Amino acid sequence: MFSEETLYSVALRHCPLVGDIIFRKLVLEVGSAKQVWELSKTGLKDIYGIGKKISAEIGKAEHLHFAEKELKFCEKHNIKINLRHLGDLPKLLHECDDAPAILYQKGELDSSRNSLSIVGTRNITSYGKSFIHDFLPELKKKNIVTVSGLALGVDTVVHEVSLENKIPTIAVLAHGFHTLYPSKNKRLSEKIIAEGGTLLTEFNSSQKPDRENFIQRNRVIAGLSPATIVVETGFGGGSISTATFASNYNRDVFALPGKITDKYSQGCNQLILQNKAGIISSISSLVEQLGYQKEKTGELFPTSEIRLQLSDNQELIYKTLDRSTPQSLDDIALKLDLPTFKILPELLQLEILGLVKALSGRQYLAL
Repeated sequence: MFSEETLYSVALRHCPLVGDIIFRKLVLEVGSAKQVWELSKTGLKDIYGIGKKISAEIGKAEHLHFAEKELKFCEKHNIKINLRHLGDLPKLLHECDDAPAILYQKGELDSSRNSLSIVGTRNITSYGKSFIHDFLPELKKKNIVTVSGLALGVDTVVHEVSLENKIPTIAVLAHGFHTLYPSKNKRLSEKIIAEGGTLLTEFNSSQKPDRENFIQRNRVIAGLSPATIVVETGFGGGSISTATFASNYNRDVFALPGKITDKYSQGCNQLILQNKAGIISSISSLVEQLGYQKEKTGELFPTSEIRLQLSDNQELIYKTLDRSTPQSLDDIALKLDLPTFKILPELLQLEILGLVKALSGRQYLAL
């Protein structure tokens, strides 16, 4: 059974023009959704920013009747109703100014896990798939839960690969629980819940997957996690809005770079160019930047492959360097019997490739 406060919260949020921010303003001003509902029209209009149109809807029987039906629907389908003003939302989402006043939930949320949002185009390429298949296995033991939007393409692959690796996953929907869009992912949505994941939506059972709902949905995806990864997206793709929300929430954003000729890498490249996202250069560096323990396996560009591309001089210099004891430029030149001006450009190239670390005083270490 749901509480009275839940009933009046659903009724209040159902009123036209009462969005998440107005809802929060009213509840903070008056004390509870029930008290807002029972407040006189004069009392409502005395609240700054609440005009005639909003106050006229609050208290109408039709909204309360809708709420009664909604609670019955949620009881029947084992849907939990989380209220922001009662502290029910996940902590990071609660911190967002425009967080949902109400969040409907199917499945269980494990608050002890770190969440990681991963989004991208519906037109995923083999490049994007390879990244997800290489990246997520590195997070098996990191106590994380992935977050995405259950759309076709990147979202679907994120949810599927998470489940393959026994990583719980959260799917954020752009409609109510009376339907499932896209219908192709109905079985996947059931599997997410069966394997300890969660379906979340701010939309009630009367709301369809309308186009404008997807932008709203994207802010929830961004708000749930301290970091968002954009795998592939074109210019103006929906994932750009998710990255923008994440940036506005002061969360980390990372993007997978690609060829400038690849349509679904252009959005990622643009995010990187505009300093709106950090560049993903390798799996291990991404894992480290996310604050997880650095791994030596699963690199997007493995060291062994880079080594194959070294010139003879670069290979010679690299073999001369030590991993624990720094060596000066002069010492390296003496060992190789080469002038320093020939060694320095090669050392710089090795540093760019991530094989050498330059220390102060022209000292170098192999990595």
